[in-house]
Amino acid sequence: MLSPTHESMSPDERYSGLILSFVFALRMLGLFLILPVFAVHARQLPSGDDVMLVGMALGAYGLTQALFQIAYGVASDRLGRKPVIFFGLFIFAIGSFTAALSTDIHGIIIGRALQGAGAVSAAVTALAADLTRPQHLTKVMAMIGSSIGLTFALSMVVAPLLYDGVGMAGIFSLTGSLSLFGIYIVKKLVPDAPLVPRQPGGAKFSEVLRDKALLRLNFGVFSLHFAQTAMWVVLPSALVGAGGLPVGEHWKAYLPAVLLSFVVLVPAIIAAEKHGRMKFVFNAAVVLLLVVQAGFAGLSGTISGLFLWLTLFFVAFNILEAVQPSLISRVAPAHAKGAALGIYNTTQSLGLFLGGVAGGWLARTGGATAVWSVCGAILLVWLALGLTMPFPVRGRQQ
Repeated sequence: MLSPTHESMSPDERYSGLILSFVFALRMLGLFLILPVFAVHARQLPSGDDVMLVGMALGAYGLTQALFQIAYGVASDRLGRKPVIFFGLFIFAIGSFTAALSTDIHGIIIGRALQGAGAVSAAVTALAADLTRPQHLTKVMAMIGSSIGLTFALSMVVAPLLYDGVGMAGIFSLTGSLSLFGIYIVKKLVPDAPLVPRQPGGAKFSEVLRDKALLRLNFGVFSLHFAQTAMWVVLPSALVGAGGLPVGEHWKAYLPAVLLSFVVLVPAIIAAEKHGRMKFVFNAAVVLLLVVQAGFAGLSGTISGLFLWLTLFFVAFNILEAVQPSLISRVAPAHAKGAALGIYNTTQSLGLFLGGVAGGWLARTGGATAVWSVCGAILLVWLALGLTMPFPVRGRQQ
């Protein structure tokens, strides 16, 4: 008979992990659905030809997330996960409907900022950790991380079709409605978790902020989402211009790239988790992101070239989104998971914000090549940090 540390996940653990992954994914749609279409749509709006404002609209979501993530994470430690999740999803819905009703890019920026203020990522991941035994925490965090990659991939395919069918206002209204649906799901389908007792001395933040492994992982998620958002300031226009694809047909490039990426994702996760190759898989994915930036920078403007680098980007992005949350949950102190995940999601949000703003500024001043070059430099720093970081694997470090 297997010992408790080697038992399979219980049905309740698997169920809670899947439901919370779904809720997390619903919210991430608010970010990802506009990425493949907004840069082209914005040209129809007053002042929408200013790529700096386009970048601000893409990144404003991340700025307000960064301002509120830590507060939401700590509040979830003290007040309970579910009340914080309900409040955040409601604020997100208000922002979505505000953007849907806006007729200029400035109104959409305001709506995006409100969307980001519903910063429930830390509370959702902390609730998942509360409902999972330690030996299965990596699996559940990988579910949530994978849901980000899956949502991103789905958004790349669905967004152009939705845009053709219901327009940008319809996309925003859909994400607002899904957020309200998420409240219902959490209330009815997810069990409650007990509060974790507070530790004396108030050392949560000092512990989390001093931890070198957490700092490296935080910089990593910042770098990943900086590059992701900056890329989509210029990539949709490249598909229209160099690739010759109208916005409504961008799914023709995204869908096969996404499907091919998942062929690689599953064996990569198996190698990382079951065969103790986490460090190799992690750093190989960062190297692949660097190759993608170089490939886009040197692109001759063919649709086949765009498709190649898109596929490789999805491979690297999906792998990193699957493994990073699990690493955070295993490195963070048990009594400070909400705080640690709040800081992690804050740096992710800062990456989203600065990637959008910097991507817009770089595109305006130096063109697309400047965007790829700066993203490459940041990813190179991340690689240097990853190569010197110890990786926890099955209770030991790699």
